[in-house]
Amino acid sequence: MISKLLVVGAGGRMGRRIVSLVVESGEFEIVGAVEAAGHPDIGKDAGLAAGAGAIGIKLDSGFPARPASADLQHGRPFSRADVAIDFSLHEAAGATVEYCVENNVALVSGTTGLSEDQRAKMLAAAEKIPIIYGTNMSVGMNVLFNVVGKVAAMLGEDYDIEIVEQHHRFKKDAPSGSALTLAENVCKSTGRDFPACIVDGRSGKEALRKKGEIGMHAVRAGDITGVHSVMFGALGETVTLGHTANSRDTFVRGALRAAKWLVGKKPGLYSMGDVLGIA
Repeated sequence: MISKLLVVGAGGRMGRRIVSLVVESGEFEIVGAVEAAGHPDIGKDAGLAAGAGAIGIKLDSGFPARPASADLQHGRPFSRADVAIDFSLHEAAGATVEYCVENNVALVSGTTGLSEDQRAKMLAAAEKIPIIYGTNMSVGMNVLFNVVGKVAAMLGEDYDIEIVEQHHRFKKDAPSGSALTLAENVCKSTGRDFPACIVDGRSGKEALRKKGEIGMHAVRAGDITGVHSVMFGALGETVTLGHTANSRDTFVRGALRAAKWLVGKKPGLYSMGDVLGIA
C-alpha cells in the first residue's frame, strides 16, 4: 500500500530532493508540499520546482486543509497525509508538530537547531502521534552514533576527544546537531556532563585542554554536504571515526526509509536507531 506523504520545507535544498526521490521511487503519494511564505516557487507545481516533472500538487505556504465547500484540493480529491517529513528551518518546527497532532499525521523530523522548548513540545506530541526525530537521517551516520560511545568507553579516559564537523556555507546552526549527538553519546558512555564538558573551539594564550573535555569545531565552507570526525588521541596514537555524506540524497533516502517504517506505529518518540534495529 502506498502511503500518503506531506513534505514540509518542500522548496528547500532537502525538500526538493525529497520530492524528486519520492517521484523516482514510487513508494509514496505526495499529497501536500509546504514552504515558507515568500518563497519564489509558491504556487508552482512542487514536482516541477524540484525538477522531477509535474505531480499535481502546488507548493503552498499553508498546510493542507479540508476545503469548506467541496471535497477538492487543487482540483483533486482531498487526502490527508499518513506521514510528514520536515526538513524546514527550526522556526517552523512548532507549526509542523501542531498540524500533525491535530490531523493525526505521523512525523519524521530532521530539523536541527531546536530549542529546549521545541524539544519539549515534540516530546509531548509523541504521546499522541508517532514521531521520529533525528539530527541526521543517514544510515551510516546513525551507525556511527551507535558505536562512538562504545569506542570512547573502550579506549578510556587517557584518550582526548575532539569532534570536527564540516558543512556548506549556508548552514545556520553550529555546531551541527549531528556533532552534538556524537558528543552526547560519548558522554552517556563515559560519565561526562553533557553539554558542560564541550569546549567550542580554542583561542588565546592559555588554551590548553582540560581532562575530560570534548573539543568541538565547526567548519563552514563552499558546498560541503556534511563531514563528521571524532578523534581519540593518546600519547603515541590517534584513533579516528568518521562519516562523509557525498550528497544530500543519503539523508533523503534515510528519511524515506524512516517514514515508511513509521506509518502505522503507536504514538511515541522514535529514532533512526529504532528504524535500523540498533537502538
